[in-house]
Amino acid sequence: MPETAHMQDELTSQPALWRRAAALASETDSLPRNGERVAVVGCGTSWFMAQSYAALRERSGQGLTDAFAASEALLSPPRGYDSVVALTRSGTTTEVLRLLADLERSTRTVTLVGDTHSPAVEHSDTVIPLPFADERSVVQTRFATTALALLRAHLGEDLTGAISDAEAALEASVEAQWVEAEQFTFLGTGWTVGLAHEAALKMREASQSWTESYPAMEYRHGPISIAAQGRVTWTFGPPPSGLATEVAQTGAEFVAHDRDPLAELVLVQRIALERARARGLDPDLPRNLTRSVQLEG
Repeated sequence: MPETAHMQDELTSQPALWRRAAALASETDSLPRNGERVAVVGCGTSWFMAQSYAALRERSGQGLTDAFAASEALLSPPRGYDSVVALTRSGTTTEVLRLLADLERSTRTVTLVGDTHSPAVEHSDTVIPLPFADERSVVQTRFATTALALLRAHLGEDLTGAISDAEAALEASVEAQWVEAEQFTFLGTGWTVGLAHEAALKMREASQSWTESYPAMEYRHGPISIAAQGRVTWTFGPPPSGLATEVAQTGAEFVAHDRDPLAELVLVQRIALERARARGLDPDLPRNLTRSVQLEG
């Protein structure tokens, strides 16, 4: 495996790209306006970012916002959405392209895309290009977080703290017990549930790790039964009252930091990379995966 993987270079670039995304957000008028009814779609990592954006937009009072996996989106016939926002790094994912084609002439579509020469551009009413965040690694890091950073900034958030926290996350220690842990469960609340799902996916993709993810309050309803010594329960954002004590009683390690949750994802990306290296895996070419999922028929 190469000494420096693409994944490492790409995840390290995130703070600078979030600054660029925040500036871009202030220059665009293409994203949904306050009060619009919006659906957000994507596949895999992009779906999890869609979940986070939907929760943030509704919480900010800017309008009804639903997130869908592109393959399962309930959008046709038209369901009253003013706009559909699509997230796609490659712009070639079959499910996203099919959905965009189905929506032509019925619902306004806005696509955030890494590859500006992809078919998604042709099928979208409006495109927000993010080629500076595109990636060579199959495992997504910076495109997803940069897209969400842009969306957060467009909602009116000041990303100064998140960017500073991401820089700190790049310097934080990756503890040996995290690299060696048998199992991880990631938890979130509100907009961080999507980040928890993404953290688990990164671990699976990059290092073939056993990971699970849940809304934090749902963890008590069964999943906590797998917590044990040598395993880790990791929360994004403030944990529910009493949860740390309950996890400690199982013997599992409980992790909760006070940094911005998107910056916390950067630390988990680093752990996934180190676990891959410890297992002799190439995180840029994970097993059974390609950069874009394209289906026949």
